[in-house]
Amino acid sequence: MKSLVKKEFERGVSLPFVAFPKDGSVIQDSPKLTLILMDAEFEWTGTGPLRQHISEWTKQHGKSPRFYPGSLIWCLKKPGRDLREKVELWLAWKRVFAEVTEGTLGADFDRADRADIQSKVKDAEEAAKDEVWGGYRFAVIYDSREADGLKAIDLGAGHASSGETLCGRIIAALKSQALLNESVGAGYLERNWPPALKQSGAWPLASLRQSFLNGSLTRLIDPDSILRNKIVEFVGKGDLGLASGQKPDGTYDRVWFEEQIPSDEVTFESGVFLVTKAKAKALKAGMKPEPGAVVGPVPEPVVDEFKEREKEKEPSPGIKTRTLRLVGTVPPEIWSRLGTRIIPKLKSGSDLKIGVDFSVTVNAESARSIESDLRQIIEDLGLKGKIKIE
Repeated sequence: MKSLVKKEFERGVSLPFVAFPKDGSVIQDSPKLTLILMDAEFEWTGTGPLRQHISEWTKQHGKSPRFYPGSLIWCLKKPGRDLREKVELWLAWKRVFAEVTEGTLGADFDRADRADIQSKVKDAEEAAKDEVWGGYRFAVIYDSREADGLKAIDLGAGHASSGETLCGRIIAALKSQALLNESVGAGYLERNWPPALKQSGAWPLASLRQSFLNGSLTRLIDPDSILRNKIVEFVGKGDLGLASGQKPDGTYDRVWFEEQIPSDEVTFESGVFLVTKAKAKALKAGMKPEPGAVVGPVPEPVVDEFKEREKEKEPSPGIKTRTLRLVGTVPPEIWSRLGTRIIPKLKSGSDLKIGVDFSVTVNAESARSIESDLRQIIEDLGLKGKIKIE
């Protein structure tokens, strides 16, 4: 039965997919929307121990709190034996057909009999597949407004279709209830700007991203990719601005507005901010000239003609370079500031190389879970193969 159910869910699946997990620790803590198929023996009634387990697995990854509870979609079967009985009937007809083909049941079956039995096998299989669609009718997601953090969605009666997939059906149900969107607009962000941040007009990207992952805002299939691309678009169009390197006086080291920015500038860190259009305009208008910037016309220097001719005779020395290395220990609490203050300065040179060497001591029981999370984060950042865990 598991094989049939899994195969039907895997057909055309467009999301990361986990089948029949034993507990929450085997499910990666990833920002990408993930479909989790539960075994048919776990029947969703809306109450009882199963709900408690799903709630715990949604909030915890092993013994560590999940960063992205809103990315999980649990697929659960309704109560009843219909699926098991139809699968058993299908398997029974398969055995009959195999025995007839092998001659175990004798040689009294002609071609028409075999065709009839084969037809019954196919009909029973289709009925079993249909029951997978009808039986797995609940999608359970994280909702911080619920007492236990879970919201169940009844998908209704379903029927197997060659033009639709179970994954697509679940995505469509989430979209119909405004729980999932393909993208977001600048207006949506402005309407949902946190009240505590409205006066400042600056929303840390780390907080913005988390709002899409903890159920506060709509779900996105791949929030990191979608938000990064949309922010680049918003800044280019002048709908919103981007700022980094906040100073004590409320200004920033760098502000982007109505200009094209590379997507790698959009990093989901607390030191990088999405700013409102009004805030971005004000920051741009009040920005001080960079040190060393030329203000006004510069008069041409008066050069002694003889000295100038003598200089022309001298060979031009080659451009000398020097390599600077920054080595030391960085406190974790200022790591994000390091990225927004030092790296932009280093980019002014050439042949920039950046490496990392993190070390942490953890409980032996939770080490495997933390390592799994770290590997997923490294993969999400596109650094798989570049950073290794020892």
